[in-house]
Amino acid sequence: MTAPSWANPAVPDRQDCVLRYVLERQARERPHDVYAEFEDGSSWTYAETLEHTRHAASGLASLGLTRDDVLLVWLPNGPDFLKAWFGANYLGASIASPNIAYRGAVLQHMVSLIEPRIAVVHAGLLDRLAGLDLGVLDRIVECGTAPPDVPYAQPGNVTLHAAGTVFSTPVNPSALEDPGIEPWDRQLILFTSGTTGPSKAAIVSYVHAQTVSLVTVEERVSGGDRYLLNMPMFHLSGTIPVLGMLLTGGTVLFSGPFKTDTFWDVVHTRRPTICGLLSATAVFVENLPPRPDDADNSLRWIFCTPLVRDPKAFSKRFGVNLATSYGMSELSAPIRTEPNPERFDSCGRIRAGYQARIVDDFDREIPIGEIGELIVRCDRPWAFSSGYWRDPAATAAAWRNGWFHTGDNFRCDEEGNYFFVDRKKDAIRRRGENISSYEVELEALKHPDIVEAAVIAAASEVEDEVMLVVKRREESEVTANDLFDFMRPRMAHFMLPRYIRFVAEMPKTPSLRIQKYLLREQGVTDDTWDRVAAGIVVRRVGIP
Repeated sequence: MTAPSWANPAVPDRQDCVLRYVLERQARERPHDVYAEFEDGSSWTYAETLEHTRHAASGLASLGLTRDDVLLVWLPNGPDFLKAWFGANYLGASIASPNIAYRGAVLQHMVSLIEPRIAVVHAGLLDRLAGLDLGVLDRIVECGTAPPDVPYAQPGNVTLHAAGTVFSTPVNPSALEDPGIEPWDRQLILFTSGTTGPSKAAIVSYVHAQTVSLVTVEERVSGGDRYLLNMPMFHLSGTIPVLGMLLTGGTVLFSGPFKTDTFWDVVHTRRPTICGLLSATAVFVENLPPRPDDADNSLRWIFCTPLVRDPKAFSKRFGVNLATSYGMSELSAPIRTEPNPERFDSCGRIRAGYQARIVDDFDREIPIGEIGELIVRCDRPWAFSSGYWRDPAATAAAWRNGWFHTGDNFRCDEEGNYFFVDRKKDAIRRRGENISSYEVELEALKHPDIVEAAVIAAASEVEDEVMLVVKRREESEVTANDLFDFMRPRMAHFMLPRYIRFVAEMPKTPSLRIQKYLLREQGVTDDTWDRVAAGIVVRRVGIP
């Protein structure tokens, strides 16, 4: 059996990983195959994608974008995002894409961090830039139309250019001469999720982007596969399908954000063969009432992070292969599972070409089975992020002693299975015990009426206490007392939550990650249940 390309420690040739050269090759070899299908029913073949890219690159070059520049792309998914991204990469420039939900101080942080001269922005987002210190930003390509309920405000000291004009600029051969883009050159700047603090900006090379895309799809797809894209392209989970299909000759199906009640309707209409489900979305699908035609669909693969509660049953019910992996913006999925794994709580095993260790606070490896921070490295140069944009201190801290420090606590068993325990910053220490918020959340989610859960540390009179924030199923009448009684026999006494709070919706990033820092800021609210106030006492039971 031939080893997959990502297992090769050699740096891939630029013709196999640099977007400009891969797109040119695919346009030659499969000009009439469809690369992108959009929500409005329009589509681009590979030849048309190259043509759109060259027009967009010419337009961006006319505004002054050059090799090694960073283009700020602040757009929802769609044709304009593809034109901006591919056009910039075609010139040898990279892109940075903030979350389109950001505003105020968080947006200011990102603009100041990147310091772009040129940006491509949706008209409905322009008002959020007004009043910010835009630094050297002086040209904005305006896309789309602002919704009627959104105020239109032109940022000061900035020249606006219509996207319809810029992206339709006649191809200028002299502006598009091959700049000699190398595999280790910067392709993307990806903002970290910011769930525990201000976002950093991870530098992603062409090798890094290719490696993470291929480890997801290479052995599982062919040129005829169709990937349902329901995640934003400013997130790694959105860039992987776009690049993965380009590299393998497949089709990207642009879809709106995931919705539980319409997911299977979209699948039956668009006929994808692959899709990704993040966070609670896979559980939402798992919780749908069974139907006799559940397995009658076009999907062959679903990649979900984390896994559903019963991967084998999910696979059988829906007639799909299920898999997961562990990664982040800085990495290229060093750990992944086999198809349809037996266990839902494992991220998988370390894959070929990677090394992993679980260490204490001083980078000393700890015994198998104990909990510590996961650190990793890769045999292939440039397959991980080379650092954080304009943040040498954070880069040095993450890459100390020649290993990338993930900031995640893990444990590993004798068979080499890796288990995520918690974000290191989310771990709770109480009465001398380390408590994994993740493990408490898993127990809460076993209750049939709980659909989402987040555990945080909450301040009390003496020390931090365990606080459980949950969203219950619609029409459920489960109470905090009910949930506590359900969890009590399942957990160590010190892990049981003191506080339980029900919320209608969890605060989330657009990539559907729960923003625990916002829950921590809210703390113990007036509607939070307190087991101490309820007179419930928990003690160690069994062997003293």
